[in-house]
Amino acid sequence: MSSTWREVRRVVEQADVVLEVVDARDPWGTRVLKVERLAEELGKPLVIVINKADLVPKEVLDKWVRVLRREKEAVYISASRRLGTRKLWVALKKATEKRPMSVAVVGLPNVGKSTIINLLRGSHSVGTSPIPGFTKSVTRVRAKTWLRVIDTPGVVPRLDEEELALRSALRPEALEDPLPAAMRLVQLIAGKKPEVLEKLYGFAPRGAGPGEAYAFLEELARRRGLLGKGGQPLVEEAARVVLRDWQSGRNTFYLEPEDYGLDVRGGGKASPLRGSASEKAEKVVDEKAGSEKGDVG
Repeated sequence: MSSTWREVRRVVEQADVVLEVVDARDPWGTRVLKVERLAEELGKPLVIVINKADLVPKEVLDKWVRVLRREKEAVYISASRRLGTRKLWVALKKATEKRPMSVAVVGLPNVGKSTIINLLRGSHSVGTSPIPGFTKSVTRVRAKTWLRVIDTPGVVPRLDEEELALRSALRPEALEDPLPAAMRLVQLIAGKKPEVLEKLYGFAPRGAGPGEAYAFLEELARRRGLLGKGGQPLVEEAARVVLRDWQSGRNTFYLEPEDYGLDVRGGGKASPLRGSASEKAEKVVDEKAGSEKGDVG
């Protein structure tokens, strides 16, 4: 068991309520089922907080809340813009009657955990950064006379570099090869909302295939002056630009429940899509119990 997971587990054990922070652009893919399962085993109420809500249309956020509430309480907010805070306060007070209460804030790196804590405290006492891995240790903050909040290092599932980068859990600069992740992201956006790329970069791929994605990165390198010997476009550097824009929130592309095959209208319990980050993380936990090598994020 990694030192990071031991810290997270200890914090969840001590907490009265768990806030799991996810990215509004991909709430399903940024869940951590291992944390959710732990909270359930320990009998701890868990609230899913969909952060960065200012990047996604309200009607899409409402659909995500309907889907997630089949399993857990869920609210959406924009911590950086202090929007939706009342819903979060209401959810916290409904989760437990214990006063004072201790709240554990958990999630993948770069989903905005520290920003949530600053929102609860009403100040900017906890450092924040769009760089994955900014929080390196457990941080305890007294937010109110009745509320104590604990920030944790990001929980990093044991996934390949491509998956981690797409979930903002690994910096582009740390990638040995940024091309697979960037090309996959470009293909996904080009197939669903190419206008996002057009608005951000001034042009978009001609299609959603790998060839078009590579050509897009080549052209981006030329337009940004990222050139090597003989004027050759530095495609890897362009790939890092694309990933950096995604992780920082400049890229506002988002996924909807339907993209995961989830029924928004039905009232049945939602089941995680095979292949999601959280599902893969769970498989690793089950298969390699006791030898997980997750790191601080």
